[in-house]
Amino acid sequence: MPAPAEHPRPQRDEDAAAHFAERFAAELTGASTQRMAARVFATLLVSDSGALTSAELAERLRISPASVSGAIRQLTQMRLASRERDPGSRRERYRLNEELWMEAFTGREQQLLGWTRMLAEASRRLGTDTPAGMRLAETAAFFRYLRSSYAETIARWHERREELIREEVRKLS
Repeated sequence: MPAPAEHPRPQRDEDAAAHFAERFAAELTGASTQRMAARVFATLLVSDSGALTSAELAERLRISPASVSGAIRQLTQMRLASRERDPGSRRERYRLNEELWMEAFTGREQQLLGWTRMLAEASRRLGTDTPAGMRLAETAAFFRYLRSSYAETIARWHERREELIREEVRKLS
């Protein structure tokens, strides 16, 4: 019996990938991400493996290994990427986290919790009958609301993840 015919892998458009990476990095920079971290993140995002070495990133982006290192430090703090060792090598590979957006937003949820507590305490100390105290209470209420909606949204994402991905792929095909 003959082996099933393999479907040829679609050819990657490297220019389109690089163009998208730069455009997306510009968007992230506009949203307060440091420029180099945004460029490294976008380059990892468009790589098929989701992981590249420092040398590969430096070559693709035409930047120094020190710039890569600083960018990776920020991306790991943001929970978007992690470092791993190549087996049997001293080289590090930088990899996007599996559920990178969930990781990033879960980190934001913790940040919102800290801010909510700080704002509520400051509002109590300043007095909720003062304009500043009321403004702080309103901000605390807003962050508390955001945190509760994060939890609901993440739970719904887990329930419907596969279905939503298939639906998105269908729309894009």
